Amino acid sequence: MSWGTNVLVGQSGGPTAVINSSLAGVYEAAKALGAAHVYGMEYGIQGLLQGKIVDLDDRLDDKMEIELLKRTPSSYLGSCRFKLPNPATDERPFVQLFELFAKYCIGAVFYIGGNDSMDTIAKLSAYGAAKGSEIRFIGVPKTIDNDLMYTDHTPGYGSAAKYIATILKEVICDSSVYNIRSVTVAEIMGRHTGWLAGAASLAAGADCNGPDIILLPERPFDENVFLEKVAQLEKDRHNVIIAASEGVKNKDGVFLCDLVSTAGQLDAFGHKAILSGTSRYLADLIHVRLGCKTRAIEFSTLQRCASHLASRTDITEAYQVGGASVEAAYRGETGKMCAIRRISDMPYRTETEMVDVQKVANLEKHVPDDWISPDGMHVTEAFHHYARPLIQAELTPIYIDGVPRHLHLH
Repeated sequence: MSWGTNVLVGQSGGPTAVINSSLAGVYEAAKALGAAHVYGMEYGIQGLLQGKIVDLDDRLDDKMEIELLKRTPSSYLGSCRFKLPNPATDERPFVQLFELFAKYCIGAVFYIGGNDSMDTIAKLSAYGAAKGSEIRFIGVPKTIDNDLMYTDHTPGYGSAAKYIATILKEVICDSSVYNIRSVTVAEIMGRHTGWLAGAASLAAGADCNGPDIILLPERPFDENVFLEKVAQLEKDRHNVIIAASEGVKNKDGVFLCDLVSTAGQLDAFGHKAILSGTSRYLADLIHVRLGCKTRAIEFSTLQRCASHLASRTDITEAYQVGGASVEAAYRGETGKMCAIRRISDMPYRTETEMVDVQKVANLEKHVPDDWISPDGMHVTEAFHHYARPLIQAELTPIYIDGVPRHLHLH
């Protein structure tokens, strides 16, 4: 089966260190399967509605550019957080989009993103089916949060996990410089799920104990129990290291960051746009209540843009899901997301499969209960077995004049 003429690809939501590897996978597979043109949405669906379209054939015309693209952080095409309305209440953007699809002779649309991007693909595919359109709509997964349903993990997570484990290990080394007792609190991304915070445990090894406490959003924060644990640890060792998810809430459901910040802005999907301050809250709490030296560190956006610390496994899988998504569309599938299915841990092996995007959109996958320690302040060995393979190997950046070379649209 052929899609006839052209395909369209966009990127949405927060970027990752490997989101452009998926774009490279889409582009190369589409060209290999006969697409005349591969067009890119600039700034996602929102940019597309403004007529911002670029012909990627003019930009990615040799292998070196593809290799640079794989090693380039952020979203090459730009991104957005734009929620399509229910077409039953507002059909206008759908009419406009399908007119653009017709204008550019689009046979397949690929959207690289997370939960909210799958919502976009779900709505477009349902609308297209209702109108009798033959255009195929496929979601290509990405998110450092690793919270997409029906996939073992998401491209982007492995590289973020590798960064977190690496930097936290270096922070642990730094914390031991002075002969004083101290507590260091590292704040890690994760609005509602603890996959990223759990990755801090991967810092542990023969030369490092790793974090002493890991706080995940899956467990409510109990101030008294927490302080009791920190006090005991502080007596037993020179330095205490805590990894805390930015999305930790207390037993009343209040974000700890809101106790030191009034950042209540919401994005188009109703999510808190800014979560920051959890580490400062915890560091201040420990200092005031226990009287010891504390330090707060926010890893912030570095977790998603550190392509120099990307996992080669992650880069490879990101490329694979891009290509597999195109192959699925070529076979005639639509309304699907390309998922990763783990076949084995030792040796680590996976394969791609297509799942119904309607089952994925707007849902979140949490860290399993039995992967969290009984006291709720660490992760178990099962988490390590799951996450460790995802951070393996490296892909060295292409350095020019001492710094990595990246590819830019503008």
